Amino acid sequence: MVKKGKYIYDWPRPMVTVDAAVFAFFKTGTRLLLIKRKNEPFKGSWALPGGFVDIDEELADAAARELAEETGLLNVPLEQMHTFGKVGRDPRGRQITIVFMGIATEGINKIKAGDDAAEAQWFDIEELPKDLAFDNSEVAKFGIKRLKIKSLLSR
Repeated sequence: MVKKGKYIYDWPRPMVTVDAAVFAFFKTGTRLLLIKRKNEPFKGSWALPGGFVDIDEELADAAARELAEETGLLNVPLEQMHTFGKVGRDPRGRQITIVFMGIATEGINKIKAGDDAAEAQWFDIEELPKDLAFDNSEVAKFGIKRLKIKSLLSR
């Protein structure tokens, strides 16, 4: 555990969180995994799986942990996609989120909500719920665009 010292400060600082934009290819099309939030803020809204980074945790490990806790999905290769930090994106205070992206190939039919997720569900990328929590609509659009670019480059 990191102790308060030279690099742990007494003045206000942003919250650091991670999200996981996880896609899967189904016979019916490409889908994005979302969770329904169990708690405020945005209780009852759909969002990407994610949460706070522990002080002694690597970012990628935090994203994998949150994904597993909230959806039961394990062993998804994740890569850092983008950092989102618009002021006002979280009503609790200043938040910076590092989003990881992955493509799930195993266990996609066995997702199960856990921790602070009331539900976990795959959504067609062309029919995502409106008004996702926080700025997750923008994050999802960014991830879908990135996925399409990766698909074009791999041809």
